[in-house]
Amino acid sequence: MDKEYLTELMNQVACGSKKPAEAVEILKELPFEDLGFANVDHHRSLRTGYPEAVFCQGKTPQQIAAIMKELSVRNKNIIGTRATKEDYQEVSKVLPEAEYHEAARMIVVMRDPLPHQEGSIAVVTAGTADIPVAEEAAITAQALGNKVERIYDVGVAGIHRLFAKLDLIRQANVVIVVAGMEGALASVLGGLVERPVIAVPTSIGYGANLGGIAALLSMLNSCANGVGIVNIDNGFGAAYLASNINRI
Repeated sequence: MDKEYLTELMNQVACGSKKPAEAVEILKELPFEDLGFANVDHHRSLRTGYPEAVFCQGKTPQQIAAIMKELSVRNKNIIGTRATKEDYQEVSKVLPEAEYHEAARMIVVMRDPLPHQEGSIAVVTAGTADIPVAEEAAITAQALGNKVERIYDVGVAGIHRLFAKLDLIRQANVVIVVAGMEGALASVLGGLVERPVIAVPTSIGYGANLGGIAALLSMLNSCANGVGIVNIDNGFGAAYLASNINRI
């Protein structure tokens, strides 16, 4: 943002020609920082309540470090998803407080943790192989200020395992269900709980799973009410949506 423009805007608020609420509406659209290879959105938290997250896949470690360093100027909390150890090692050079969550493949900087919402989010997986996507959802939800309950490996192949955890799941405000193979767990839970269910199909499965498409289609065709679906392996998107629901 142009410094002269910002100074003029502040002067208008100070003298009363522009109301503070009007200034906030203007600032919601600006600013971003042009790094040449990325436009860093500094005001996303003002518009949405959450800071910008960095999708690391496809970026070089140096690009990721530069983006996260720039974000750290105005944001105390930063998330990097689909990150490798090499990405983290480069980021830690400029942000020593950064932490790497290997199972979730995430880099997280939490200099000012958000206060927890009153309700919780349950993250449920069908199998152990679904945990990486589930951990992306769980770590994201925690970074966004939510209490998270993890309930892993309770798929329909041994449905008694799910029934043993139903009381805990029913206490959550939102349920994220992460499942590969045929993705049946989302439908089962959708018929057992009165909370919103966010289904995450994963790419785990044998050939006819088609990299998660079979689970995705199964979830989309669920006859259980109250089930919404995000993209294949999108634990971050599921957590973001769940957090929005939980804070209403």
